[in-house]
Amino acid sequence: MSYLWAFIVGGLICVIGQLLMDTTKLAPAHVLVIFVTLGVILTALGIYQPLVDLGGAGATIPLPGFGYSLAKGVIKGVNEKGFFGVFTGGIEATAGGITAAVVFGYMMAVLFNPKTK
Repeated sequence: MSYLWAFIVGGLICVIGQLLMDTTKLAPAHVLVIFVTLGVILTALGIYQPLVDLGGAGATIPLPGFGYSLAKGVIKGVNEKGFFGVFTGGIEATAGGITAAVVFGYMMAVLFNPKTK
C-alpha cells in the first residue's frame, strides 16, 4: 500500500508542476524554485511532514522534498549548533544529493556529446 501512496503523492506533485508549466508562462526554472521554496515553507509550518509520512519517497524525492530536506537540516543544525546551524544544517542534510547530482551530471556530459540548441 505504501508504494501506491508514494505513486499518488509523487504523481500529484508532478501533475501540479506540469499544469503550472502548461497553463502559465512560468519556465521550468521558475517552477523548480517555487517547489523548493514551498517545500521549505510547508516544512516550517509543519504541513509537509504528514505528506512525507503518507507518501514516503513520493513526497521526498520530487523538488518539494529537497526543500523539506533543507528545512529539516536547518532545524536539526540549529538544535545542535545554535545560530551557526542556520548556515550549516541545510548543506549537511543535502550534501549527498547535491554531490550525486554533480557527479552524475559530469559523468553524463563526459559519456555523451552534449549539444547546444
